[in-house]
Amino acid sequence: MPSTQTQTIADKLTELPLGRLVREFLNYLTVEGGLSDNTIQAYGRDLLDFLRYCSAHKVRQLSQISPAIVQNYMEVLSRGNKGEASIKRGLVAIRMLLRFGKLNGIIEDDFTGILEGPKLWQRLPIVCSKKQVVDLLEAPSPKERFYFRDKAMLELLYATGVRASELAGLKVLDLNLDVGYLRCRGKGGRERVIPLAKVAATATLEYLRELRPKLEKGQSGDFLLLSRTGRPMSRIEIWRLIKRYAIRAGMPKNLTVHTLRHCFATHLLAGGADLRSVQEMLGHVDISTTQIYTHVDQERLRAIHKKYHPRP
Repeated sequence: MPSTQTQTIADKLTELPLGRLVREFLNYLTVEGGLSDNTIQAYGRDLLDFLRYCSAHKVRQLSQISPAIVQNYMEVLSRGNKGEASIKRGLVAIRMLLRFGKLNGIIEDDFTGILEGPKLWQRLPIVCSKKQVVDLLEAPSPKERFYFRDKAMLELLYATGVRASELAGLKVLDLNLDVGYLRCRGKGGRERVIPLAKVAATATLEYLRELRPKLEKGQSGDFLLLSRTGRPMSRIEIWRLIKRYAIRAGMPKNLTVHTLRHCFATHLLAGGADLRSVQEMLGHVDISTTQIYTHVDQERLRAIHKKYHPRP
């Protein structure tokens, strides 16, 4: 016999379109699925919230539920600070409801296999504004000993989106400053060519002329970025420098080298770059990895709309 709480959820479902179907589904889970009362209650609450969302968006039939509707709902849950486990359970409940509808001939297509889980929404990368990035790029002082190196380092990171380890591995011969590109070896030894903006090329050229010859020693090899002892800079050293300049520029405390990579991709897409080109420049094997930056930009647009539209 269902608990009082379960009965209360069932009563609330009755007031909504699709509520009767969800009640039948919950009964099915109880009788055929043998699920515990607590699990049924949890699924009931999840589906009650989902039906309210559907009702607000004029979705009144199971056949009207699309992948976009479900994904947008997942995003709403994420923005509401729902925990990943709760969002994941809600998605499972929706998937099971759709499969129940397919099983009973209510809908023809089952698109549950293509629905994205909540991890994407919980791990959206931190992206700074263009002004914040400029502040960071201008953080090194010309009076400092390693100004030319650090300026080139920052400009290269933002101009190309390379990882810290990739930047540490760059050699002088990997750059063509006249044409404006660099050759980078990423994960798995995969090589890619990335265009180099004029500002970054100029900063790098100044470093090569003004400072690198003074740092170069026997252990330097052909590596581009050298430490004060003449050794090739490590990934950790690059991370520490970025942190130092981020603090100086008043940037978020959780900013990392990878944040500049995120900014590179997001700002390119916001400026009109196509997703496939950004994928190639980042060195992503799967384009779905690059697609996260489209979600980041959508979040930015929503925030702008909410802030400035007269009727948010």
